[in-house]
Amino acid sequence: MKPLEKLFTPFRIGSMELKNRMAMAPMATDFANPDGTISQRMIDYFEARARGGVGLIIMEVVTVDELSPYVPKTVALWDDRFISSLKTLTDSIHAHGAKVIPQISHPGPESLAPLFNGTQPVGPSPTLCHTTKQKCRELTIEEIEKIVEQFGDAARRAREAGCDGLELHAAHSYMLVGSFLSPLRNRRIDAYGGTVHERLKFPLEVIRSIRAKAGEDFPIVMRISGDMMVPGGQDIRETQYITPILAEAGIDAFEISAGIFPEGMFHIIPPTGSPLRPNVHLSAAVKEVVDVPVLVVGRINDPRIAEDILNRNEADMVVMGRALLADPEFPNKAAEGRFDDIRPCVGCGLGCIAVRNAGKDMTCVLNPALGREREMTLEPAARSKNVMVAGGGPGGLEAARVAALRGHKVTLYEKGTKLGGQLNLAAAVPFRQEISKIPKYFSAQSEKAGVDIRLNTEVTEELVREVRPDVLIVATGAEPLIPNIPGVDGERVVSAHDVLGDKVDVLPGNVLIVGGGMVGCETAEAIANRGDNPIIGRTDVTLLEMVGDVALDTAPQSRDLMMQRLREKGVRILTSTKVIEFLEDGIVLERDGQQETLRGVDRIVLSMGVKSVDPLSEQMQEKVAEVYAIGDAKETRSALEAIAEGAELGRRI
Repeated sequence: MKPLEKLFTPFRIGSMELKNRMAMAPMATDFANPDGTISQRMIDYFEARARGGVGLIIMEVVTVDELSPYVPKTVALWDDRFISSLKTLTDSIHAHGAKVIPQISHPGPESLAPLFNGTQPVGPSPTLCHTTKQKCRELTIEEIEKIVEQFGDAARRAREAGCDGLELHAAHSYMLVGSFLSPLRNRRIDAYGGTVHERLKFPLEVIRSIRAKAGEDFPIVMRISGDMMVPGGQDIRETQYITPILAEAGIDAFEISAGIFPEGMFHIIPPTGSPLRPNVHLSAAVKEVVDVPVLVVGRINDPRIAEDILNRNEADMVVMGRALLADPEFPNKAAEGRFDDIRPCVGCGLGCIAVRNAGKDMTCVLNPALGREREMTLEPAARSKNVMVAGGGPGGLEAARVAALRGHKVTLYEKGTKLGGQLNLAAAVPFRQEISKIPKYFSAQSEKAGVDIRLNTEVTEELVREVRPDVLIVATGAEPLIPNIPGVDGERVVSAHDVLGDKVDVLPGNVLIVGGGMVGCETAEAIANRGDNPIIGRTDVTLLEMVGDVALDTAPQSRDLMMQRLREKGVRILTSTKVIEFLEDGIVLERDGQQETLRGVDRIVLSMGVKSVDPLSEQMQEKVAEVYAIGDAKETRSALEAIAEGAELGRRI
């Protein structure tokens, strides 16, 4: 493999000199202080990425209007009092040779102000605010003029705080600038709406205000959708038309994304199973019409792919978001050719998106230290202990890896033939094969750390007495939950785990899946995929779920694509449906208080959750000094919690 020469070539955006061609994408964190100042947590978070070798950090949204916050803990630049706080962050980033630009913005229709101060969201036209389910108010001309000045004032403050430039968000029919630019959000009939030129008026006025107040030599990057991917939205031809106009007005570089919020979230944040580098054809098209640098974002999670994009002249820089959440050291490892040591982002969105939507702290399935960089450092153990890990799922692997890195003698036992636990089942589903990167990474890194891995070995009381560990970590996972419903032991009833693990075959015919969580939906997709071949016959799949919707335990953009594929496969979905009895060739179900019978079913697949498997913790309490249960063995949850518990325990013992 040739060295990554282009990726690590210095580059310029206007007056800003960058040490390489990798940028960190802006992603909302909620790590700021409640008053809008920079917290130590945010400094640690960004400093870790700067130390990791990225050339440019594009900060998350920095709000220009006090009455329109973007997130609960937004970074503020609506007053001069915030300059010194931001300066502490820029200084910490500069100390590691990286440059930093904030994404200054007015969230407009996406403002969360109604949740905090009761202020109605505003926009170019009175459209629905998707984040708060409220209608936004149409801005008056006087209000528009005031906001234009706010952008300029915020840009001036950013420069005084030591920022190296700024980014304007004009993509996805999103936030205020993007909303004015969008034919789908902007339905004004005055000077600010109508034709494409009138929709450009607000962005152009913002650019002029920034130039007047922050200087002609203060670089401006604009994030813009190459294509909104929906009928009536901005397409690549329109983007090619407007980008030269914006460049002439003062834009120094374009960051090309795609999609529209919220209908096309899977284009904006492409999930697991979607194509890698989906936007490079759009960035290449923009490069044909502008003379300023073009950056591209979207599922660029491998340095070799990034190098290929640059070599093909499809973009001048690559922008990576989730890949740098998973591994802040991505650039340094890439520069050293340590590709297998890069902690892989698989696009799951569970830690960086789904948990934030649930009101919890941002994290990462692969990197529990995200947002806890200071407290999650690795310190050598005070005393080396003999550590026994029972179970080679993600939690057990991470606990073993971290404990070994700290100097403990660690042996991991897995009763099966391979490591990874239930992740191996997830990776067996169509469009989910890249999940296999997770157990591959943890397995390889555990071995590198010195963990003694023993497959086909079940941990028993006898083995524990023989090994005599100082610490026993029980990570024995979970097994399918079999409900106490009449007929559940019938010959045609199997578990989703057995289907995905290839322990049973599902032949063409009528298949009923009971349980519409993520696993049930993935199983439906896997079975439906197998039934499209006319030679082997068709498989008709019906999916039943007790609650009112399905796949609620997955990230929204992943769910959107999954539901689209299930519809294409003709999977029938019955929600608010309860199984009363399993029959020889069907079921008795209850919907809306009425019972009905489904017959002619060839196979019934249960996906009704799992239950913990822990045959050791209680028995070993008196025989081992330290006994810990983690992951599903402790309580059934997701890989995110299992890996986090393993990481924390490995640091604690």
